[in-house]
Parts: sequence; structure tokens; C-alpha cells
Amino acid sequence: MSDTTNGKLNRKLRMGLVGGGQGSFIGRVHVTAAVLDNRASLVAGALSSDAARAKASAAAYDIAESRAYGSVAEMIEKEKALPADQRIDFVSVATPNHTHFQIAKAAAEAGFNVICDKPMTFDFAQAEELVNVVEKSGVVFAVSHNYTGYPLVRQAREMILSGELGEINAIRSNYIQGWLRTRLESSDQKQAAWRTDPTKSGAAGCFGDIGTHAYNLGRYMTGLIPSKISCNLSIFAEGRALDDYGHAVIRYENGAVGTVTASQISHGRENDLFIEVDGTNGALSWRQEEPNVMIVRRNGSPHQMYTRDPNAPFMNSMGKAACRLPSGHPEAFFEAFANVYRFAYDSMVARATGETFEKKDTIYPNVHDGAEGMYFIQQCVSSSQQDGAWVPMKYSGARK
Repeated sequence: MSDTTNGKLNRKLRMGLVGGGQGSFIGRVHVTAAVLDNRASLVAGALSSDAARAKASAAAYDIAESRAYGSVAEMIEKEKALPADQRIDFVSVATPNHTHFQIAKAAAEAGFNVICDKPMTFDFAQAEELVNVVEKSGVVFAVSHNYTGYPLVRQAREMILSGELGEINAIRSNYIQGWLRTRLESSDQKQAAWRTDPTKSGAAGCFGDIGTHAYNLGRYMTGLIPSKISCNLSIFAEGRALDDYGHAVIRYENGAVGTVTASQISHGRENDLFIEVDGTNGALSWRQEEPNVMIVRRNGSPHQMYTRDPNAPFMNSMGKAACRLPSGHPEAFFEAFANVYRFAYDSMVARATGETFEKKDTIYPNVHDGAEGMYFIQQCVSSSQQDGAWVPMKYSGARK
């Protein structure tokens, strides 16, 4: 029996999870986001690099024993061998940075769609190779820059791209945390240990972990193409191997200037991602810890407070499409994360039913955005190693 009717998929998408085993945070987030809109079911998983732990973790996700795999290779091999009406449609990669590339590459080469945590790969060379693999395979590939999923972020994006703020002159994007003020990695705290280990995190620590979010948010909201970057990365927790604070200045092709500041050593700060955008006709600001409010300012006029309200006439189509609840019922982290899945699912359904779908200029972050994020990390590290020298920042594969 066909699972399509009149060109539409008449079933849920089937998910395979990599990572997310006992003690994981982000694996649970991926699953919650994936099933929030009742468009997918988690049916298979390779939940840990340790085979015994992988199988032991499966029951907590209601994964059947027969589809609780001891390795990624086993999952891909056995799922690919299943009939088309049973095998998984996509793989979610929720593992430390250094493992993303091999997992995502294997899944894409096997024809499975991929939703991958960020940073997308360990380094830029892997990112470039993965772009080629994805383009050759034709799979849908999304990267979980989840902050792009907030309704008011998408509202801001549409306002900026339609010219409501005029020409953009400046972007100030910041992500400030304080949880690594002390060397938690010394006590083998799981989340701290791999993020501060160059063999697992990559060339950057704080800037790779959260600086990429701040940079991506500015690019996503404004669409401005960067040309050069100057960066200074610092280590303030004595003995740490990777940066825990950094600041970058970006010059954009249109003459605008941007800054990215990221910290994991600022006392009392949690997940304070915030952005300000200045245009010739107005300015806006948005803060992730208060995601249902955005402020728009214009000289000579009262400040405007936009709230997340899908029924309000001031909300544009992008903002409304990212909402699930009426105004006054806060939507936040899980819903934003789910919006990456939700809109990637539209592409997956199009692929499954033989329809064409956009691969580069997508509303969700894609493999090209993931590669640009890795280029950002590479160039920031390179600039910092040269005492903040200006280095090229234009990535040839970036979306326009």
C-alpha cells in the first residue's frame, strides 16, 4: 500500500536518533521538538557510542528492542535494508562536535535526510565535503540553529528583508553565559568536558559553542553578506585549553558593521542571546530570554513593543507561520527548536512525494549555513592567532 495519496504523504515521518543516551540534554530536546507537531515518530536509535549503554537507553524513548542499535553503522545498514514503508526517513544527530561529520555523511550517503546539531562539523574542510555529499545525494539537511525558529526572529527577518528598517548599518549580536566561570571540566562534568576539549570541540570553545549562534542570528535576520572579520579570543579560566570569551568585528559588503560577543565566564548570566539591528529608518532589538517581545525604535516616535500574537495585524506572514499558540501563552525554546524540524519536514515530504524543494534559500538553517558557521569559526581563530588581523569572511557557498 502506498504511503502517498494525491502527491501527499499520508503518514508520519520516521525518525532515527543518534546520541541522546543516558545523561544527555540535547538528545531529549531534539526528540521533543521532532514530535511536537505530531508529524514524526521516533522509531530507531543508536543512542550512545557505547553499545550496551545505547541499548539500555532505548526503553526511555519507547524504541523497540529490535531497533535499538549498538552503533550508527548498524542502524544505517539495518534501516536501509528494511522495506521502504518501514525504514526511517531521517536521522537526527545529537552528539559531540567531533562525531557529527561521519554520522551525517553516512546517513546522507545512505539516502536518509539529516537534522544535525551545530557546529555542523569538526572543521571547515569536513563541512565543505559534507556540502558536496548532501548536494550529490539530494537529501534534506537541516542544522539546529534553533534560535532562528522563534516567531519574533522570523518577524524581524521579514521586516528587515522587506526594507522596513531601511538600509542596515549595524548589527550587535551577543551570547553571554557564566556557567564555565570555573573549570567544571576538571571534575569531569559531562557537558563541560567535551566542550573544552580541542579533540572533541574543535578549534574554538565558547565561540564554536555559542558564538556561532550569535553570528548565525545576525546573518539570518539581515541577510547581509560579510566580507572581513577581526577577532580576539581569550581564555580567562586558567589552564583551560579553549577560549571562554571572545569578540569579533565584522565588515559587511554593503558597508555595515557588525559585532559578535560571546562569553561563558560572566557571573550570573544564563543563556542571554540578544541582538540589536540599526537601519536608516529604524532599529530593533530582541532577547532570547524574553523571546515573545521585540522592541522597534524610530527617532521622533514612541518606542513600539511587538508581542508574539499570530492574530495581530502587525504580525507578518513569517512571524505568524512560526506561532502555535494565541497571544499571552508564551512560546519559547522547545517551540523554536521544533520550528526547525517543522519546516524541514515540509522539504522531506516534498522529497518523499517526488516534488521539487528549495535547498539553499530555506527558512530553516541548512547545510550551507552549517558550512558558513564552520568558516566563521575557522576565520575567527585565524584572526585571533594573528592578534586580531582582518581576514576574509565571505564564504562562497553562503546563501544570498
